[in-house]
Amino acid sequence: MRAELTLDTVEDTQAWGARLGRCLRAGDLLLLTGDLGAGKTTLTQGIAEGLGVRGPITSPTFVIARVHPSLVGGPALVHVDAYRLGGFAELDDLDLDADLADSVTVVEWGHGLAEGLAEDYLEVTLTGADRRRVTVEGHGPRWTGPAAGELGTLLAG
Repeated sequence: MRAELTLDTVEDTQAWGARLGRCLRAGDLLLLTGDLGAGKTTLTQGIAEGLGVRGPITSPTFVIARVHPSLVGGPALVHVDAYRLGGFAELDDLDLDADLADSVTVVEWGHGLAEGLAEDYLEVTLTGADRRRVTVEGHGPRWTGPAAGELGTLLAG
């Protein structure tokens, strides 16, 4: 599944992220791609709201990864910033696969690096600054099977 949408404001990006977060479940992997300032962390803030996890959600650029436990009995959010990582070996050293099945994992700057963490992943590419163009592409049975219908509904409105 591949779809595109436009989000006109930062608030729209967070609101759409919250709607997306409510569709996610333990084991889901999202790769966020886009230039600096394209809204990867803003989208993750919305996802965190939708999941009902403890915040605040800030870019984990210097700590590489943060775990945000659920406040509502759902999965934790593992928020990773792969910008400073030198390759898959450094990503693998974080042992993300140990948390993958029990958490929702969001990897900023994950394209070309984190696809090997799971067969199923959702890649979200953001372009623009305030007004964002969002491309969503699902990979694997989770995002091309029945769940793709739920995602399609989310993308449609």
